[in-house]
Amino acid sequence: MATGFKERRAEQDAAEVSINIDGLALQGELIVPENAAGVVIFAHGSGSSRHSPRNQFVARTIRNSGNGTLLFDLLTRAEEATDNLTGQLRFDIALLANRLVQTAHWLHQKPGMATRNIGFFGSSTGGGAALVAAAKLGTLVQAVVSRGGRPDLAADALPKVKCPTLLLVGELDDVVIRLNEQAFAELRCPKELKIIPNATHLFEESGTLEQVAREAARWFQENLSGS
Repeated sequence: MATGFKERRAEQDAAEVSINIDGLALQGELIVPENAAGVVIFAHGSGSSRHSPRNQFVARTIRNSGNGTLLFDLLTRAEEATDNLTGQLRFDIALLANRLVQTAHWLHQKPGMATRNIGFFGSSTGGGAALVAAAKLGTLVQAVVSRGGRPDLAADALPKVKCPTLLLVGELDDVVIRLNEQAFAELRCPKELKIIPNATHLFEESGTLEQVAREAARWFQENLSGS
């Protein structure tokens, strides 16, 4: 898949990490290219995980553009099993946002990470959770990208988000477009709403995920550089 970014040297091996939050161990994959200005934390959507092919592809594009990535499971295996039956935890935005907040603090405190800016990439309900977390974290988060997200679920937190925010939605995802437009109007930060042509909710159509990856990488390049 073409990304529009020059391929960098072979990536270092992924670091498998375990993030302890409220007594639970959440598993993740941290890859930080040499001289990366920032690290993007992924907040996946319902029924997904750090192994999602879509998020893995976007993450590679972000790394090729000069930023690191942290993909981790927002839910434990037991919670995922429960959520697959009830569908409730994926809409528990307060729970998901709290885990993103704590993960951002965990990352910031890791050796060598304090000088790197942090971004959030959220998908589906993870988009809402990313915005709530960004509102709580203030200047610790420098940029947010939401892919086919539910920023409307951030509700009262939307006007409190300070960092530049990019909302990406598929042209054929009618209901989610309307929800994103409503949320976009509530944001008071530097912002952009971009409609990806010929794309449905999961961006499975030819070339659409590449567009998402390019737009996300561009946004993080512009806003995590520290300049």
